[in-house]
Amino acid sequence: MTYLKDIAKIIRSKNAGPFEVTMDIIFQNEEDYRRVLDSGVINRELVSKLYHIDPEKIITLSSFDAARAIKITLPRPRKQGSIGETDMHAAQQHVPLMLIELP
Repeated sequence: MTYLKDIAKIIRSKNAGPFEVTMDIIFQNEEDYRRVLDSGVINRELVSKLYHIDPEKIITLSSFDAARAIKITLPRPRKQGSIGETDMHAAQQHVPLMLIELP
């Protein structure tokens, strides 16, 4: 069994302002990038399940061929720095992506 973390060079999340979190999946080579992209495994339905949001609330789910990257942008569950907000820098939000099983 192969997981996304096994073939992606970088899987990261970061702050995208007070209302959004963005995640990047970047691949070392074209073969791995195409394997994931062509499989269709990373889609709105999967992202919505991983992050417990409605698929229509996903702001961005796109690929960038020149960078061999996939970008996902989601709304923050709470405004950055507000009471109850648990990851001000959004530095840990990529973890669910790491364990995506690849076909």
